[in-house]
Amino acid sequence: MGTLVNYTTDKGVAVMTLNDPPVNAYTYEMFKELDGCILDARFDNDVHVIVITGHGEKYFSAGADINMLREADPTFKYYFCLHANETLTRLEQTPKLVIAAINGHAIGGGLEIALACDLRIAWDGNYQIGLPEVNLGVLPGTGGTQRLARLVGASRALEMMVEAKTLPLDEALLVGLIHKVWEVPDHETFMRRIMDYAHEFTPPHRASLAVGRIKRAVQAGADMSLDQGLALERELQGELFRSEDAKEGILAFTQKRKPAFRGR
Repeated sequence: MGTLVNYTTDKGVAVMTLNDPPVNAYTYEMFKELDGCILDARFDNDVHVIVITGHGEKYFSAGADINMLREADPTFKYYFCLHANETLTRLEQTPKLVIAAINGHAIGGGLEIALACDLRIAWDGNYQIGLPEVNLGVLPGTGGTQRLARLVGASRALEMMVEAKTLPLDEALLVGLIHKVWEVPDHETFMRRIMDYAHEFTPPHRASLAVGRIKRAVQAGADMSLDQGLALERELQGELFRSEDAKEGILAFTQKRKPAFRGR
C-alpha cells in the first residue's frame, strides 16, 4: 500500500485509490505510485480488472496540484506532463479492463485520468465533470485535448475546453463522458456495487483474456486504417483461439451449459 495511491486486490480485481485529501490532487510523487500500481496489476496474472477511484466522498480527483505547478520550473512541468502522459497511456494499453469509479468531482486532470479508463461509472450526486484548465492560462495537458475529442467529437470537446465548461452528471451521461450513473444511498454501497460489477468481468463469469483483447483491438484500432485494424483483430483472435477459455466457451455452447472460464 502506497501513501498516495492505495492498492488492494480482491478476487481478480485490483483497486487503486487516489489518496490525497481533501481533493486528491496529484503530484509527480502520486503519479509515480500510480505508475507502479499499474505495472503491478499488469504483471499479476491473478488480476483481471482494474478499478480506479478517489478517497472519500467528494472528489475523484481535482487534477494536478496547483501549488506544485506554481513552484516548479518549466522544465520540471514539461517532464511532469510527459510522465503523466506515459502513465495514462500505460493504463490505456494494458490489456485488462479498467473501470473509473467516479465518487465525486472529476475536474481537469482528474477527468483526464478517468478518460484513460475504459468504463466510467459515477455515484449519483451534485458533482461536476470537465476540463477548465483554460482558466489557468493552460490547456488540459494530461491527454485531455486528445481523449475528450476522440470521445465526444472535436466540436463539442473544443467548446467544453475553451468555455471551461463543467457538466453535471446528467449532462455528462448524455454526451457520453460517463457510461452509467448509479443512485445508491452511500459511498460504501457504491463501491460494493462497483466491485460486484467488476467481478462480472473476471473468471469464471467472463473470459477476461477476450475482454482484454477486445479492449486492445478497440483502443489501438481507433488510430489505424480499417485494413490495419482488421489485421490486428485477426491476430488477437488467433491468439484467443489458442486459449483454454476459447475451447471452454465453444464447448460449453455446444453442450448447452454455462462456461467456466479460467483466464487462460
